[in-house]
Amino acid sequence: MTATVAVIGGGYGGITVAKALDDVADVVLVEPRDAFVHNVAALRGLVDPAWTDRLFYRYDRLLDRGRVVRERAVRVDTTAVTLGSGERIAADYVVLATGSTYPFPAKVDVPDSAAAKARFHVTRDALVRAENVLLLGAGPVGLELAGELKAAWPEKAVTIVDPADDLLAGGFPDEFRAELRRQLDELGVELVLGTSLRELPPSDPGEAKTFTVHTRSGREITADLWFRCFGVVPVTDYLAGDLASARRDGGDVEVTPQLRLPGQERVFALGDITAIPEAKMAKAAGDHAEVIAANIRTLIQGGQELVSYQPAAPGIALPLGPSGGASYALGMGMLGAEQTSEIKGADLRSGVYTDLFGLA
Repeated sequence: MTATVAVIGGGYGGITVAKALDDVADVVLVEPRDAFVHNVAALRGLVDPAWTDRLFYRYDRLLDRGRVVRERAVRVDTTAVTLGSGERIAADYVVLATGSTYPFPAKVDVPDSAAAKARFHVTRDALVRAENVLLLGAGPVGLELAGELKAAWPEKAVTIVDPADDLLAGGFPDEFRAELRRQLDELGVELVLGTSLRELPPSDPGEAKTFTVHTRSGREITADLWFRCFGVVPVTDYLAGDLASARRDGGDVEVTPQLRLPGQERVFALGDITAIPEAKMAKAAGDHAEVIAANIRTLIQGGQELVSYQPAAPGIALPLGPSGGASYALGMGMLGAEQTSEIKGADLRSGVYTDLFGLA
């Protein structure tokens, strides 16, 4: 009999596991969205209408043998997945790949791709009219969004506020931060660091409405529109039974070196929901997925020697628009704008997903 593998979540890691095991198992991919969202390119999709459609890839051609169930998993235990409709899918192996939520526009919060595209278009129209844009958060998302905004509309004023005293706190050398600061200064992005707002703006993020706010340091900032660029929340509230004990206070889950939940032989987890101390990036989710797919394949074929995941050293490729940005990795050192554009800036790795979804 063929083993059933239930993959919960159709993001970067989930699609990689599902695709890799499609030839050796009955794969059921449970995902409420009607299309995969290439979040890596979401900020480009906000400012460039030519990119908006390129963010979405329908699941129709992902699997040759398996199936994609457009439903939300409301309860997952060691042997089955219960859907919002009440249907229960029995599984020999379970892969938890539900990722995290994050404020728009870095991630979309609606399951329908047409509605998501419409929101991008509405927000872009608001940006076109705005003269001053406020970004809260000087992490990777805030910096990348600032770069995209200035590349699309150099004349707009973009201000970033963050309570940290420097960019990208922890894990990166000073020369990397200095290069980002230099490019942001050239673009005309204003950094207001070491302070926070006394109150949030009175409008919703992305809403065109002029406002004035005050920082705790006494600075007054007037803007026409703002975005929240912080707030990752792992999605694991569906865990039930013995699996619930792996869930930590922040929502992430403990995993073994083989990426199994503690005490579980056939339940694996990957990506943003894991408690692995590393940056939560699409590449990490893909690396997790390769380890999990190899281990499940070994178990299905009767083997016992499983592989372990080795977290990568801190590294990042951070574009500031199509032709700017900086990258850093241990052993490689820092790369500037031209190399970063070659790595990630122009294509944002969209070709990988065109191939994966059979759209080449």
